[in-house]
Amino acid sequence: MNDEAVALGPPERLHPLSLLSSLGASLRGMWGLFAAGGYFAVQGNWLLLTVTAALFAIFSVGAAVLRWRRFAFRVGAREIRVDSGLLSQTHRSIPFDRIQDVTVEQGPLARALGLARVRFETGGSAGTKEDGSLAAIPLQRAEEIRDLVRASRGLAAAPAVGQITEEEQPVFAMDLRRVLLAGVFNFSLAVLGGLVGLTQTFGDALNFDPFRRRFWEGLFAPGTPLGDFFLAHQVAAITAGALTLILIGLGTGLLRTVLREHGFRLDRTAVGLRRRRGLLTLTDVVLPARRTQAAIIATGPVRERFGWSTLKLQSLAKEEAGKGDHVVAPLAQEAEIAAVLGAIGWPAPRGPQWRRVSSAYVAAFAAALAPFALIAAANLAFQPAVGTAGLAILAILLAVRVLAWRRYAFALDGDRLLVRSGWWRRRLKILPLRNIQSVDYQQMFLDRWFGAANILIGVAGGGMSGHGIKALPAGTARDIRDHLLSRFT
Repeated sequence: MNDEAVALGPPERLHPLSLLSSLGASLRGMWGLFAAGGYFAVQGNWLLLTVTAALFAIFSVGAAVLRWRRFAFRVGAREIRVDSGLLSQTHRSIPFDRIQDVTVEQGPLARALGLARVRFETGGSAGTKEDGSLAAIPLQRAEEIRDLVRASRGLAAAPAVGQITEEEQPVFAMDLRRVLLAGVFNFSLAVLGGLVGLTQTFGDALNFDPFRRRFWEGLFAPGTPLGDFFLAHQVAAITAGALTLILIGLGTGLLRTVLREHGFRLDRTAVGLRRRRGLLTLTDVVLPARRTQAAIIATGPVRERFGWSTLKLQSLAKEEAGKGDHVVAPLAQEAEIAAVLGAIGWPAPRGPQWRRVSSAYVAAFAAALAPFALIAAANLAFQPAVGTAGLAILAILLAVRVLAWRRYAFALDGDRLLVRSGWWRRRLKILPLRNIQSVDYQQMFLDRWFGAANILIGVAGGGMSGHGIKALPAGTARDIRDHLLSRFT
């Protein structure tokens, strides 16, 4: 046995439960095969349906088993090595000193079996996903690996997953009532998008596609029961349809929020914040304070009226979905947000001197809409209803822009830049000047026309798309750029 094998330790395999995740990935990639099977079933061609099922079993189940058999990992004193691959074998080494974040997750079945998933993120994935993961290993082994990585970096071991010391006061927590309230505010019609995808895949085979006009024309044709009822009770039918959409949106928001935020608890640790949440999938993440690049306080006109906001921290550590924005307070009052910010050493904004942006923010937008307004106005002579609807939509867009401009402002608050924006999606961004990596001065065609300019600000892990100040007077934009860049010299 060579020194490398001794240093790395014996090879370990994943639990057979990891085969389920492999099969799930295979299922997501074989919609065409399912559509073909559904078509053969409707046509009564059972021979081809049997052949299709056999092909799925051979290529999906067989490949998943072979991948599981070829997957192994070794844990050493300073690194983890993952060996995988069927025809092309990969031996990937992940040094402990390059691992920036370790996350332990448990789904409902994994909790029942005492298993967990471990995710590693080093920054080598360019922020798109984690660099490596162990899909299903014993929970005790997952905690040992997490503690080993933390110990190698001089950090204290985290408590075991699911062990919450009640006598320790959390920085922030949400009971079931608060979670349900957050679900109401998270109104969503995303389920309709999923239904559109399903009908696009299986609609023709099943002869059922409610997103096509002919489907409803057949249901509500004169002489049909639904058609006669709609003609006799038009107001009631329209009201029932609107209420159905509202109930779908509320139900979707409640379901998504309860599944994600149930049991939400945020605790202070020696290095930052520890967040635990999830009903079916329990996630346990530690967010180092020193890796936090920016804070975002998000709200809306309805939520703000009742004093509710959401706090996100933009960090170099990536979220489960590959994003750098970590929600650390899904629904909180101002004092609770101040407490969370204080836990990482960031004071909450207190009465900054706000400076409004230029009216070019509205004027340039109106100029961009002008061609569409002319088309809609010209269409009044040929299709009055379409032209009127187009002008109404443009007027609403312009009104929303005006309301957003009235809120858009920025402030230099000591060693931080504050940017307040949006009317419907209201945001307050807190950017410590020490975290700013780059500053760009930008002028588009319409900006030059109105004497305005934009400032684009880049922070580590956030790119250039998320932060900046739009529609500043050109001279003010240059002064702000020079002030921010002076921090680098």
